[in-house]
Amino acid sequence: MRPLLALVILAVVAGLAVLVAWPDRGWLWRWRIGWRVLHRTRTEDALKHLFDCEYQGRQATHQSLVGVLRLGGRRSTELLARMERLGLIVSAEGGFRLTAEGRSEALRVIRIHRLWERYLADETGLEPERWHPEAERREHRTSPQQAEELSVRLGHPPFDPHGDPIPTEEGDMPPRAGRPLTDFAAGDDVDVVHVEDEPAAIYAQLVAEGVHPGMKLRVTSVAPERIRFEADLDEVVLAPIIAANIFAVPAAEEASDATSAAAAATGSLSDVAVGEQALVVGFSRFCRGMERRRLLDLGLLPGTLVETKMASPSGDPVAYRVRGAVIALRRSQAEQIHVQQLPQEVSA
Repeated sequence: MRPLLALVILAVVAGLAVLVAWPDRGWLWRWRIGWRVLHRTRTEDALKHLFDCEYQGRQATHQSLVGVLRLGGRRSTELLARMERLGLIVSAEGGFRLTAEGRSEALRVIRIHRLWERYLADETGLEPERWHPEAERREHRTSPQQAEELSVRLGHPPFDPHGDPIPTEEGDMPPRAGRPLTDFAAGDDVDVVHVEDEPAAIYAQLVAEGVHPGMKLRVTSVAPERIRFEADLDEVVLAPIIAANIFAVPAAEEASDATSAAAAATGSLSDVAVGEQALVVGFSRFCRGMERRRLLDLGLLPGTLVETKMASPSGDPVAYRVRGAVIALRRSQAEQIHVQQLPQEVSA
């Protein structure tokens, strides 16, 4: 073989060896890291599923895990066997249950997931339908220390935006509160405490209707085909299979008063003409997160007197006097504020 050709072949082989085996950057190293991350992700997702079943009083089975992780039967069997070897789960009557170590790991992942959902809801403009998948993506790359830093930044929130309790750093978590909306009768005033975010298609419909934890509803009609309730100034009609994903508790007396106050609203702030005054009653159920906080920071609290001062030449934005200051709001913002218009003062 010619010396030059041999040298070229040797250089190519050496280059390929470097590409494959170079520490921290080679293809083999990346493949091994990727495979390790995939194993960890599947294990953590399985732990979350087993904990969710346990939390709701259901039995986690091989088949339920296959459905959640979308794994084939052989791969899911291998995953469960590996988790048993690691001491995370044990076989139970017809299924599996978490060990103490497995439960601790599951709570760690759930805490990280729900903290990220809280962050995405409160600190970003991300659509509600994207909170869950984005939190799923981030949870597997967040350390317990980073999770605690995130919790401190958010003020140690007790619940995620769906109403699920966030485990503490020590792993404490209260039981879920509330009953499905389908359990209530016509005339009941209720507070929404939890909205199921899965299945995604049902959650998307609830988001489209503006349903979220913390809102107050009045059930007006319950029938086998549909459930009607009043929220803010609107009537919402849902099929029972959709309404069953809303969990609520009977409203406290003060909450019922708030529901009645909302019913007394005569329109939105955008309906108040220049020179007229109105009392803020509340906010649209679609006004949440950063948008609601921004309006509250401007002083638009329930019971606040607001006067429409002037409109721009195009009619948008409009200037309002609030607590001695004049602020400008876009029409889309003013439409989110429910008010009770006051009679105009009769001039002398």
